[in-house]
Amino acid sequence: MFNDFYGLTGRPFQLTPDPAFYFESLTHRKALSYLSYGLAQGEGFVVITGEVGAGKSTLVAHLMATIDPARLTAAQIVTSKLDGEELVHVVAQAFGLIVDGHDKASALGAIEAFLHDEARAGRRCLLVVDESQNLSLEALEELRMLSNFQLGSHPLLQTLLLGQPEFRDLIQDHPQLEQLRQRVIAAHHLDAMELAEVQPYIEHRLKCVGWSGNPKFDQRVYTELFEASGGVPRRINQICNRLMMLGAVDQRSRIDGAMLSQVLEELELDGTMPLKKSAKSEAAPEQQSLSTPAHQPIPVDAVTAAQLQAMLAERDAQIAELQQAVLELANDQEAQPVASADPGQAAALAAIEAKLASFETKTLEQERTIRHTLTMLIEWIEADDASRVAA
Repeated sequence: MFNDFYGLTGRPFQLTPDPAFYFESLTHRKALSYLSYGLAQGEGFVVITGEVGAGKSTLVAHLMATIDPARLTAAQIVTSKLDGEELVHVVAQAFGLIVDGHDKASALGAIEAFLHDEARAGRRCLLVVDESQNLSLEALEELRMLSNFQLGSHPLLQTLLLGQPEFRDLIQDHPQLEQLRQRVIAAHHLDAMELAEVQPYIEHRLKCVGWSGNPKFDQRVYTELFEASGGVPRRINQICNRLMMLGAVDQRSRIDGAMLSQVLEELELDGTMPLKKSAKSEAAPEQQSLSTPAHQPIPVDAVTAAQLQAMLAERDAQIAELQQAVLELANDQEAQPVASADPGQAAALAAIEAKLASFETKTLEQERTIRHTLTMLIEWIEADDASRVAA
């Protein structure tokens, strides 16, 4: 719909990977360098990881579009929960092989024969495995075994593993994957884009479909869009799709902050995409008065450690003052028996003692609350960044 309104030749923010829209951000440039190095080695495993929507599949689509089929035969699979035997059959199918029978041995034999034929024809073979975090340990071991196929001293198969961050952790830490780790010759984790890359990214995709400046984006939109998306390309695409649609519906030639706020609110309400909280929305609540009743808990982030210490000092001073007053009255009573004392003085003493008992009870309760809050605050300040975010 908005393509016609803005005179575009296609969808600039489609969510499916398309090498025509490949944008070389800093992190993608690094990943491509690692990929180029790995492919030049012609053996082992290359591992690329990143958050959902970071651009792993687009990167591979760009790579596949640049491959010379006369020199490299590539096959790509997207994995689900496969065991070792199932994976072997899927690899065979990816290379276009017809396997007689359904046993693992037949599939392995067909793959090895194919790899030998390709090597004799002067072609190397590359297997691209997407969503590798879904693979079982057994399936990963089968991939390692496939990398053992050789023609003389020449390796026959190289594998590119793409996965989400948990796959990187699995590869790095699992004790059963030591042999596979030793075969990894290059690895890179795709980070989110930087703030300065958001505007060039959006304009690049628009120019790919004939954009000539309509619509125009306000400068503040790029900053707010980066904050909402975290710099993840697919999230940026989702938001921009909604922005362009809203612009077409309202016949707007300028995308401004108010439109972005409306789109972000809609995305959050319909649950389409979880958005990052802004610093403003996570700000501390308004500071409470120092006379907050003891039964009302004081928010940890509402007061500073210095203020809490001042509150404690004030309470201690009040207790000391009352205790001194009682001591003075008690000394007066020792000098003059209560029976012969002025009845008014005795009543005043009794009233003060009652008030003291009540005040001490309240003060002790307040002191426990304040000291507990102070302890929590100090622990929170000393915690690492991850603990603060969780708090």
